[in-house]
Amino acid sequence: MTERKPDHCQLCERPTRLTYHHLIPKKMHRRTRFQKQYGRDELNRGIWVCRKCHNGIHRLYDEMTLAKQFASLDALKQDPSLQRHVHWVRKQKS
Repeated sequence: MTERKPDHCQLCERPTRLTYHHLIPKKMHRRTRFQKQYGRDELNRGIWVCRKCHNGIHRLYDEMTLAKQFASLDALKQDPSLQRHVHWVRKQKS
C-alpha cells in the first residue's frame, strides 16, 4: 500500500471518498506466474481512487489485463480509454 492515504483520487484528482485499487488484482495473487514474478509487497501495491474511477478501471479491463499491462499508476494514466473515462469523471459531482 502507499505510505499515506491521499485526500484526492490519484486518477481524477477529485477530493472525495477513496477506495484502494490493487495494481495487480488480488485474484491474480494466487497464480504461480505472479507469485514467481513479484514479491508480497509488490503484489499488494496499489493506488487510492474514487469509486467512479475504480469502477471504470474494472469495467474497461479484466483482472489478467490489469495485472499484465496496467500494474502501475503511470500505465493507467497513459491509457486512452481510461483517460476518456477519467475526463468524464472529473465533470461529475463528488
